[in-house]
Amino acid sequence: PAQLGGDPSAAAADPPPGQAIELHGLAAARGRYTGRARVITSLADASSLVAGDVLVTAATTPEWTPHFALIGALVTDGGGVLTHAAIVAREFGIPAVVGARRATQDIPDGATVTVDGGTGTVTVGGPTGEPGA
Repeated sequence: PAQLGGDPSAAAADPPPGQAIELHGLAAARGRYTGRARVITSLADASSLVAGDVLVTAATTPEWTPHFALIGALVTDGGGVLTHAAIVAREFGIPAVVGARRATQDIPDGATVTVDGGTGTVTVGGPTGEPGA
């Protein structure tokens, strides 16, 4: 299990307007990128990705690989540094945070997010920066 004790289904508190929230996972592929989050829970919906989007999903499998050429960064709920998502992100040279537990639930689709693949943090909302910053 990802955690022992407590309520793993408890939702993160909404931040005050204009204030960012930060999610933590494993640093899987170095780099920092700011862009629009696209929360996609099914490969069938992956065709809606636009160049530069930040893919937020539960996990990836080899069938997701062609979509890595479009995205600017990747965030997954599960996984470790040797999972498909982490390895392919490193091969494509895009920042990735894996094992962020509830990313698909806590990151609103279309939100501006900053993925820091070196520290394993994902900042949702707050001040925005330039894509690829």
